[in-house]
Amino acid sequence: MNNLSKEQQKYLLCQRKHKRIVRISRILILLSFLFLWEFTANVGIIDSFIFSSPSKIALCFWSMVLDKSIFLHIGITLYETIISFFLVIAISVLVAVALWFSVRLSEILDPYLVVLNSLPKSALAPLLIVWLGATKTTIIVAGMSVAVFGSILSLYTSFTTVDPGKVKLIYTLQGKKYQALTKVVLPSSVPAIISNMKVNIGLCLVGVIIGEFLAARNGLGYLIIYSSQVFKMDWLLMSIVLLCIMATALYSLINLLEKWCLHRF
Repeated sequence: MNNLSKEQQKYLLCQRKHKRIVRISRILILLSFLFLWEFTANVGIIDSFIFSSPSKIALCFWSMVLDKSIFLHIGITLYETIISFFLVIAISVLVAVALWFSVRLSEILDPYLVVLNSLPKSALAPLLIVWLGATKTTIIVAGMSVAVFGSILSLYTSFTTVDPGKVKLIYTLQGKKYQALTKVVLPSSVPAIISNMKVNIGLCLVGVIIGEFLAARNGLGYLIIYSSQVFKMDWLLMSIVLLCIMATALYSLINLLEKWCLHRF
């Protein structure tokens, strides 16, 4: 700080103040929402049976922590989401590389990828159950189906829009196509891959929940559909809150990976 000018110090102080205000505002909005929810449920403005309340959700969660049943549901959903996420990333990168290597192949497959990406993935879930049975494999495939086609198209577009001058330089120096891929295309596409991962982690979670609605006996998706059928709204809202926390945690991990990659590369 001593080596900075007064203007720079003032700018840094303003930035810290701005970040502090943003953090405090976020916390206040959340606390206000929870307070209003609890208050209106307790005084009867809203039906506490239908809308539940933060205190009831907390008590429901604690009771499931004590009997350890909630850890099974969270663990299964988290496992299926992570597996489908890593499979989506691996398949997307490999297929996008194949399309980049072969212009003819990309022209042939492009309309099919667009159609499959546009197809409502919830329509595929019943078909997957018939083909694969009501198993974890079905749920993982359902999670992959939501994200994989859009991910392939996004990464392929990123590969083809890399600075053509750098690629041409590789060829001018008698480099091969795989050298252009490893030295220019992939390193230049790291930000796009990370951005793609941010989108895919949420999509995979959505796909897994869709699969659990139809083919699971455990997991947060199963807990949501079961609690809605027996009108246990505390369970249902608790599961939704846990999904929000899970999605936020997974997204934060991708953010940490992004910071590490930016620092490394």
